[in-house]
Amino acid sequence: MKVPFIDIKRYEPGFVDAVTAKFGEMVTNAQFMGGDEVSLLEQKLAPLMGAGFVVSCANGTDALQLALRALGVGRGDTVLVPDVTFWATFEAVVNVGATPATLDVDLADGGISVAALRQALADLSPTAVIIAHLYGWASAHLLDIRNICKQAGVHLIEDGAQCFGTLIDSRPVLEGALISTTSFYPAKVLGGAGDGGAVLTNDAGLAEKVRQLANHGRTSHYGYGEVGWNSRLDSLQAAFLNLSLGHFEARLASRRRSARYYRDTLPALGIQLMDAPAQYAENGYCNVCLFDDEQLRKRVQLRLSEEGIGFGNIYPGVISTQAGAAQYTRGHVGGTAGKKLCAGVLNLPLFAYMTDIELERVTAVVAQAMATA
Repeated sequence: MKVPFIDIKRYEPGFVDAVTAKFGEMVTNAQFMGGDEVSLLEQKLAPLMGAGFVVSCANGTDALQLALRALGVGRGDTVLVPDVTFWATFEAVVNVGATPATLDVDLADGGISVAALRQALADLSPTAVIIAHLYGWASAHLLDIRNICKQAGVHLIEDGAQCFGTLIDSRPVLEGALISTTSFYPAKVLGGAGDGGAVLTNDAGLAEKVRQLANHGRTSHYGYGEVGWNSRLDSLQAAFLNLSLGHFEARLASRRRSARYYRDTLPALGIQLMDAPAQYAENGYCNVCLFDDEQLRKRVQLRLSEEGIGFGNIYPGVISTQAGAAQYTRGHVGGTAGKKLCAGVLNLPLFAYMTDIELERVTAVVAQAMATA
């Protein structure tokens, strides 16, 4: 039996019919931009994410650029970013005219190294820091990182593209952030029918600045106080997300159940896992297996491929060694833990409404691979 790495078509009974009816109504009435669906989505998201203000936008990359611009980050500024993250985290810094520098990883949880952060703050005098909450949780040292940046007078932006629904000490993980972002790319825990994103903050002034920048810098319909760009979330995307939120708790519970199955099963097969730090309730975004022996990992991957089991490598390489980074980066701070993580990471299938049979099939194939290694 084949098992995909991710299946985003596992909708609840009646969901597609509800979407079809809603879209038909909106198209009939030409409800395409702004309006009630967008406002409703932002209102719904605020308490779920622990933010006073939510500003929707076109995608998660734009969300990062909007957050940077709203904080006044631009040409001449240095911004620290994780060496292990999606390219958009680095790319957003370059796109606002600032200069990125990378920070090494903490192998315990995939977050940034606090030692590397302290060193970079002293050596590079950055204007801002971006951290990425990877894998469905965040750093065990999140509160310390927030305090370190605050004491240093440095803006901290939290990239929450992978942590929607994650809790820390029973509260939304992004609660208390100066400014944070999320993505509604279809493969996310709360995914849309296309691209989408949002910026979150408790600062009314920052929220207003983000909203202005995302709508061409407008102060009125034909008045412009800033040079922004077009990064509005369209109404159809908002409607899809609103309908999805009605099923979110069930989807989240299903993901967490599958993540727990892997945690309970894989260690007995000789697989080392990276798990969420104790204070977190993860969202089941992905499973993280770690291999010290890269050849063993490749043999497991080969076996998975032969048996039709999907897998991922999130992420297969660090940012600092990407070909596109060289001409923009100010350097790397810390050691090579990020390279070690990227050389050893393997992600098994994890998505909403995986069946017991699928989970058992995945672990059976892994067990076969480990037994013959």
